[in-house]
Amino acid sequence: MSTLYGVFRSRASRPIWLLYELNETFEHVPVIQAYRLKDARAADAPLNTASPEFLKVNPIGQIPAWVEGDLVLTESLAITNHIARTRGGDLAPKTPAEAAHLDQWTLLAVTSIEGPALEIQTITGQGGDKTAEGQAAISICAAKLRRPLARLETHLASQSHLLGDRFTVADLNLAECLRYAQGHPTLLREFPAVKSWLDRCQAREAFQRMWAARTAEPV
Repeated sequence: MSTLYGVFRSRASRPIWLLYELNETFEHVPVIQAYRLKDARAADAPLNTASPEFLKVNPIGQIPAWVEGDLVLTESLAITNHIARTRGGDLAPKTPAEAAHLDQWTLLAVTSIEGPALEIQTITGQGGDKTAEGQAAISICAAKLRRPLARLETHLASQSHLLGDRFTVADLNLAECLRYAQGHPTLLREFPAVKSWLDRCQAREAFQRMWAARTAEPV
């Protein structure tokens, strides 16, 4: 049985969502980020990213990690793409062109969307930064996102999902990166096709199951 290391409140949410979509059985080993612990080296601390046991799995000390026999993957979107390609059915690319588009949208997600979107979440989370500096930073991040979102808006205006008319791992990858920007009060309203697509992705039963578990997990 394959093993996923990580907690719901991390990028492990991405492979977990996919595994729920596929009804795949897997071993889940909760590994918390060391920075979330008061003392990551405390004897009674749970398994965390600084634990020697976990560092044997991923020497970088980041989650998630996926172990499948002799294969070890330590990047969340490499994990989702691998799982989809090896057992994903309709969620996987079916042609070389779809595989190329999967790579395209996954790379766009991590190079153009995740960084500024994550910064928006950081600034707006837990009450938000109401200072002028915080609001200026949010505006800068939103400006960075408008160009890739405009690209997505055009693409999704003529089809329901990234690879055509069905939900695939490409949608999951990009939706999870864009999710960080949902704390911005108005940005997604500027891109109605993107917002409608993201709403559909997050309405899926597997996402809701993952999100419920994430919400129940201690902050």
